[in-house]
Amino acid sequence: MTPDILSMAWPAVRLNEAAEILAQKAGFPLDIHLQAAPTPSMHKLDGRTLEDWVEGAAGRLGLEVEAVSATYSDVGRMVHHAGPALLALPNHPQSGFLAIFKARRGRVSVITPELAVRHIRPAIIQATLTQEIEAPVADRVDRLLAATGVPSHRRARARQAILEEQLGEARIEGCWLLRQLPGANFWSQIRRARLPRYVAMLAAADGVTSVLQAVGWWIILQGALEGRFDSAWLWAWCLVLFSAVPFQLVALWLRGLVSVGEGALFKRRLLYGALRLDPDAVRHQGVGQFLGRVLESEVVEVLALSGGFASITAVVQLILATVVLAHGVSGWLHVTLLWSWLALALFLGWRYFLRNRDWVLAHQRMINALVERMVGHRTRLAQEPADDWHREEDQTLAGYTRLSQQLDAIEVRISAVMGRGWLLLGLAGLAYPLVMGATATVTLAISLGGIMLAYQAFGSLGQGTRSIVGVVNAWKQVAPLFKAATRAQRTGGNGITPIEPTVATGEAPLPAQPGRRDLVVTRDLFFRYREFAEPVLRGCSLRIAHGDRLLLEGASGAGKSTLAAVLTGLKVPLSGLLMLNGLDRQTLGTQAWRRRIVSVPQFHENHILTETFAFNLLMGRGWPPTANDLAEAEQLCYELGLGELLTRMPAGLQQMVGETGWRLSHGERSRLYVARALLQKSEVVVLDESFAALDPENLKRVLQCVFRRAPTLLVIAHP
Repeated sequence: MTPDILSMAWPAVRLNEAAEILAQKAGFPLDIHLQAAPTPSMHKLDGRTLEDWVEGAAGRLGLEVEAVSATYSDVGRMVHHAGPALLALPNHPQSGFLAIFKARRGRVSVITPELAVRHIRPAIIQATLTQEIEAPVADRVDRLLAATGVPSHRRARARQAILEEQLGEARIEGCWLLRQLPGANFWSQIRRARLPRYVAMLAAADGVTSVLQAVGWWIILQGALEGRFDSAWLWAWCLVLFSAVPFQLVALWLRGLVSVGEGALFKRRLLYGALRLDPDAVRHQGVGQFLGRVLESEVVEVLALSGGFASITAVVQLILATVVLAHGVSGWLHVTLLWSWLALALFLGWRYFLRNRDWVLAHQRMINALVERMVGHRTRLAQEPADDWHREEDQTLAGYTRLSQQLDAIEVRISAVMGRGWLLLGLAGLAYPLVMGATATVTLAISLGGIMLAYQAFGSLGQGTRSIVGVVNAWKQVAPLFKAATRAQRTGGNGITPIEPTVATGEAPLPAQPGRRDLVVTRDLFFRYREFAEPVLRGCSLRIAHGDRLLLEGASGAGKSTLAAVLTGLKVPLSGLLMLNGLDRQTLGTQAWRRRIVSVPQFHENHILTETFAFNLLMGRGWPPTANDLAEAEQLCYELGLGELLTRMPAGLQQMVGETGWRLSHGERSRLYVARALLQKSEVVVLDESFAALDPENLKRVLQCVFRRAPTLLVIAHP
């Protein structure tokens, strides 16, 4: 590590200050009402503690962090694309951290502890990061190059090639990218992505194109009206047409930039919102309704962009058409006719909106019914008479067909009347000047050019109207996901030293067992699902010490699963005390709480995702996995009796499995769920009726594995 790099590094005790200054310098809007994160203790600054602290500090600033690692071969690319980011220098975390502001044009801008901005070549940072990894083999490679007589001017490239061959898969970690939360103000994200600038440039390009088109129409019409067409005018017309081509290409390129940028922000926001949906608020919805939301989100993205582009073009063309017609032969008469026809077009658009709303609702009901019937197809075969299978579907299709016909009729009117109707009206506006005979050729050509320009505008307006109406009606399905991204979650106070649990003043603490430290303490928990409903939990008190193995039995509906959901942070009690290691959920934060207490929900509430078997095992631990993660997952599978399954699957841990599992039996899926929880390395594991599908032999094997691996265990079962 060079002395120059060390002089620009922030010490660990100033990490909180570095993160805040870096966020301010990057232009992120910060939440000034949030308190600063405590600096992590120096003697506890390991990888997990540092990662927890960075996440907590970013959350307090209203930002999120993405931990980035790279192989030896790709570390240069990571440095070139870092910023704003915190980069841990190698050897020890106490060595220092680089606050990278941005990286572009072959240099990296770093903020120093003196708040100065210094510029470094990426190769220097890359050499610093790889120095520790290269040390064991660097001398041997240098001796080899010297012994083989490689020329000095080629030795550096040859040395790098050999090192990449030998160390290419070695991973370098310790880089955290800072960025805005997807749930932050969406307009702020759009401005940061420079989309308004691209939209303004797009409007300007469309405006220049429309002006050139109007000039081209004027040249053609003037020559036609005068009865002669000189070669000079023909060349001028060709020049105007060719001049419009670059602006059309620029507009097409800008549309692509806006589409990609807006689409990325929109999808990221929806995915973030999906992860923050309240489970209780959506549990009554079926698979078909969720699929409908996914489809409508695609509709919103595609139609919003196409409708927005068409609307921008239409507005620009209408403004230019108004100016051109005002200077034409009919003057403000044509302008009045233009805006009156525009009012009629908007009225047709409103009727189209009403019809489209009814059609969208019918379409969503059909999607929901179709998916639900596909999921329950086996049940229908076994339980429902064959004569009744399609009776309801026929009625639904008849209503859907009727709405489609009504919608198509209005859409035809919009397509035909908006453009062609204006042509007739615009030409009729020329009748009076032509009859009076006081019409100049130039002004007549201007009017005809304005009429054609307005005709193109109404064509764009018709396309934009259909798209925007589709977006407005589809938005009702997508809005819950979009708005869920703004749901606040407690980030907690990483770095706080746990204390012994206490209760409010004046209340005696629950009696603790001597010689054991309490891990989870609950007192007088109260919870109910709906207002004025009977409480599911009332006065629930519980102590769980480190190393406990508890069995919770009770009748169906007694509140066992509700208690498990409260303990794991999936539900929030209405009142009572709930503490983990002496800290409540508000202090630890939602994510930190859920990392320390994990649950295996009941079978019908747990799922296998359409991904690899390894992903389904390690989805709660982190992705992509390391070699040690995969080895531990495979070992745990053998301990749980899933070794035969791994042998049977062609790709082993990398075998793709579906939502319901690839040839997985009920018991194999149950053991996968248990393995998923154990691999998260939490302090408490809650198993909610997880053994119902296991035979006695596998049950014994799973219990032995769980007892051996779970630090503290709570098992919920029927008596």
